[in-house]
Order: sequence, then C-alpha cells, then structure tokens
Amino acid sequence: MDFSQINEQLPIERFQHPVATENQIDLRILRLDKTHGEISGNKWFKLKYNLLEARNRGINKLLTFGGAYSNHIYAVAAAAKLFDFQSIGIIRGEEHIPLNPTLQFATDAGMQLHYVDRESYRKKTEEHFINQLKAEFGEFYLIPEGGTNRLAIQGAAEIPSLIPEPYDYYCLAVGTGGTIAGLISGMKGQVNIIGFSSLKGSFLQDEVANLLQSFGHESLHNWSIQTEYHFGGYAKTKPNLIDFIKALEEQFELKLEPIYTGKMLYGILDMIEKGQFEKGSKILAIHTGGLQGRTGFGL
Repeated sequence: MDFSQINEQLPIERFQHPVATENQIDLRILRLDKTHGEISGNKWFKLKYNLLEARNRGINKLLTFGGAYSNHIYAVAAAAKLFDFQSIGIIRGEEHIPLNPTLQFATDAGMQLHYVDRESYRKKTEEHFINQLKAEFGEFYLIPEGGTNRLAIQGAAEIPSLIPEPYDYYCLAVGTGGTIAGLISGMKGQVNIIGFSSLKGSFLQDEVANLLQSFGHESLHNWSIQTEYHFGGYAKTKPNLIDFIKALEEQFELKLEPIYTGKMLYGILDMIEKGQFEKGSKILAIHTGGLQGRTGFGL
C-alpha cells in the first residue's frame, strides 16, 4: 500500500496571539490538519494501521459507524477511495434529502450509506448486531465509531515523532479518547498532556484511563482532561465560540472548526488568561484537522 500521498512532514507554527504573548507564553501549533486534504489530522494516524491490517487480511471492504456530520465517516470514505477499498457507513438516524455536505462527500467518494435508528445504533458493538451486518453486506473489516481501537492508538503513538523539540504542555481536543491515549503512550509519561473534551460530562477521564490500561500503560498519569470548554456538548456551539473562530481566521489565517479544535484553542487561551500556565511555559497545541465540519456551521 502506497502512503506517499500523505504528508507526515508537518509544520509547527508559532501562534502569537496577544493573550499568549502578554502572559509570556510560547504557544505553537502542530498542523496535523495538513496531512491530507480529505484524510485530515489525527484521522490519518488512526486509520493507517487499520488500512494495512485490512489489506493484509485480504479484505477490500471497510465498514464503520458515525453520525450525519462525522469527521470519521468523511475520512474513512476518502481513505477507501484513495486506497481502493469499498466502504460502508452505518449512519445514526434517518436519511434526509438533500444530504448534508459530509454525507454527500461520502457518497461521492463511493461509500454506501446505511441508516439505522438510534436504538439500533446503540447496539453497534454487540455481536448479534455485527452478525446482522455481515449477513447483509458480506465480509468486511470493521473500524469502530471514531476509529479508536488498538491499531488507531498505535498510529497516534507516532505523533510525537513529528515534534523535534520538547514542550512543557501538549494540548489537543478529545472525542473518543484514542488520539490522546496514543499521544500519552508515545510520550511514555515524560510530559504534561491536556485533553479538551468536546463532550459534556467527565466520563472521558475514565475512557482514556481504560484505553491506557488495556495497553499496559495504566501507570502513566501525566495527563488530564479539561471538561469546561464543551460549549454544550458534542457538535453543540455558542455564538461566542463561532465569533472566536471567525476572528482567528481573519487575524491569523488559521482555520478551526467548532466541534473540536475551536473548543481546544478557546480553552487554552482562556487558561492562559486565568494564569493556569506558568509564565515562560512552552505549549504545543495539536491541530487535529476535521475542517470539513465547518460547513455545517456556516463557516
């Protein structure tokens, strides 16, 4: 499998926002969003070893799960097209015509969409439900919702290799917990890692701990999850977050989206302003991509 179309030589850019400079913070951004135009950011690192595993097993059909605006569905559809797989997306909820931009892209990329009601969708990890899908679609390689599994964490653990110098803090948005678990694993407990939850509630702390435990890394405690910057929950937003994203794009030509990366950078700057980072600290914010999600919010 030829991965030469994917860029893993990614820039780290200094982000000279007034809040950071006035508080003597060296804030930089790792631009994972520049890995590929469609398989963007952390999604590529979570998918790469799954694609290799599917190919090694001789399976040419990928099946995965997601909501109507899922970055994961978008990325899997793009990867399947690029690397010559068939793809099936099990979509939570009813079909709405016209399709939104995410699902239209997935369809145009060749993904077969299959809609299930929310009650059925909650059974997506149950053996009986998976067997029903096999009966309907034949043999497939299963990638879980959000892409988080052992191979995804293996891929995310390679992100530290893109960072040539040390930082005091490493920050990233968190959804299913796979990317931060990989980063924690790859950093081997040597740095401070802060995840910014895009979901309401504190359950991600346990989710990430369980992922680390399943890979024998339960002794790593150099990380935390910030739960104050969810703006109402997953895919929820508020006018001040949208204004923040628009202002950064206008002032710094930096594109973010309101599901993950916008919340993360808003949180980092708010914590800096509140004095929660020591003066002189070096912070690396990891831009995990997902910019296709902007279209659903008029950005």
